[in-house]
Amino acid sequence: MKDQHSFIWDEIYIDGQWQSSKSAEKIAIINPATEEEIGHFPAGCKEDVDLAVAAAQKTFAGPWSQTSGEERAAYLDAIAEAIEKELDHLAKLEVLDNGKPLDEAKWDIEDCVGCFRYYAGLARALDEKEMQPLALPDERFQSMVRREPVGVAGLIIPWNYPLLMAAWKVAPAIAAGCCMVLKPSEITSMTALELGRIAHEANLPAGVLNIVTGSGNGAGAALTSHPELQKIAFTGSVDTGRRVMRAAAENIVPVSLELGGKSPIIVFDDCDLNSAVEWVLFGIFWNKGEVCSATSRLLVQENIHDAFMIKLVAAVKNITLGDGFDAAVKLGPLVSKGQYEKVTGFINRAREQGLVPLTGGVRPSHKEKGYFLEPTIFDRVPQNSEIWREEIFGPVLAVRTFKGEEDALLQANDSDFGLAAAILTNDEDRLHNMAKNLKAGIIWQNCSQPTFCEAPWGGRGLSGIGRELGPWGLENYLETKQITRFQTNEKWGWYGIG
Repeated sequence: MKDQHSFIWDEIYIDGQWQSSKSAEKIAIINPATEEEIGHFPAGCKEDVDLAVAAAQKTFAGPWSQTSGEERAAYLDAIAEAIEKELDHLAKLEVLDNGKPLDEAKWDIEDCVGCFRYYAGLARALDEKEMQPLALPDERFQSMVRREPVGVAGLIIPWNYPLLMAAWKVAPAIAAGCCMVLKPSEITSMTALELGRIAHEANLPAGVLNIVTGSGNGAGAALTSHPELQKIAFTGSVDTGRRVMRAAAENIVPVSLELGGKSPIIVFDDCDLNSAVEWVLFGIFWNKGEVCSATSRLLVQENIHDAFMIKLVAAVKNITLGDGFDAAVKLGPLVSKGQYEKVTGFINRAREQGLVPLTGGVRPSHKEKGYFLEPTIFDRVPQNSEIWREEIFGPVLAVRTFKGEEDALLQANDSDFGLAAAILTNDEDRLHNMAKNLKAGIIWQNCSQPTFCEAPWGGRGLSGIGRELGPWGLENYLETKQITRFQTNEKWGWYGIG
């Protein structure tokens, strides 16, 4: 468990107990604002994963899988209440781990509370529709559908919203009646470990939630290839998603993948420019652009391009960058050295191709330490450019113009990704037509990035498989069973017997 005087975890959470990892290796916790090591946690290994899966199996085979939705909802509500009480503490850990501004972190934790409470409601609703009758053409038969938990799930989450991404998976899995092994990102594991403590204090039965920290190549690979899982849910990069899918295929395990994005935001000439600037900024610089759905491709109608870009660049230059604990800060450091090098690599290659940023693209002069990068805008980017087509996952915006609605659709849909898209216009018919024809799983009209537990989340193409949140998120952890009865005294008599 965490040392109360520093950010040190020497144990992982398996079968309702904090225990030492079978590996002696540790992973350092680095504050991205200072580059200082502030603690560590275990680098879990295959043996740890095996123990965690075994614990989950044992609990699922016991009374847990027979609990009512009402019973499971009580645990979800208790976890939500505890998170709410510890909101400030958990938000501070997110700032230290991820670098995001404190206000953003608090918003994330509030969303976690809402997520657990929402799935408590869906868990209760499961009791009401445990057995659903079907209308059949043959009245001699009665057929019912029963919803049951899939079993043991492996959950792997990313580093951009550490606790919230855990909530998106853990809450529906508990609501459905599953047991699980959670593997948080090796970059941001603190709040996931705190979730283990909170669940323990909420008396969640041992073995329902197991938490193994470690690297993707270590604990992550061991989890996704484990033959005793009945479900894998992964959020992360496209390349890692491919590896997860290959591993799951070996054991024929169903997979849900929430992967990357290169989402467009389309600004038409009839919208309010000041409001549009605000949504463009929010769409790419919220959470430092480390957002799978970030609207990182800006399409501006050509007749307003110059006026709009003047407003946009001026607004970007007023964004305060710094440590997330500074109340004035709107843009924190990138999450890690590796991510900083990845994002600056995209910028440097764009420069080599002759593209010059209108603003940003460099470390701020007043920050010698920390993974800070000024918000960056490249204008009139070629359609085949890497920064137009590839996910950067940082505060980098690529801009192009379009002539009309058809041109906007062609450019927006010319992508291997299909997670989200935003449309800014005052024309109702255009909003309807664009929403219908954009190839994305999430369409935002006159806004960018609002996310609600009640609405489905997910995309198409390289953006992944399946949907999270809402009842769709619960479906990820449920199996459907058909129960059909011959309900007449009439003899079947197919073979002339009876």
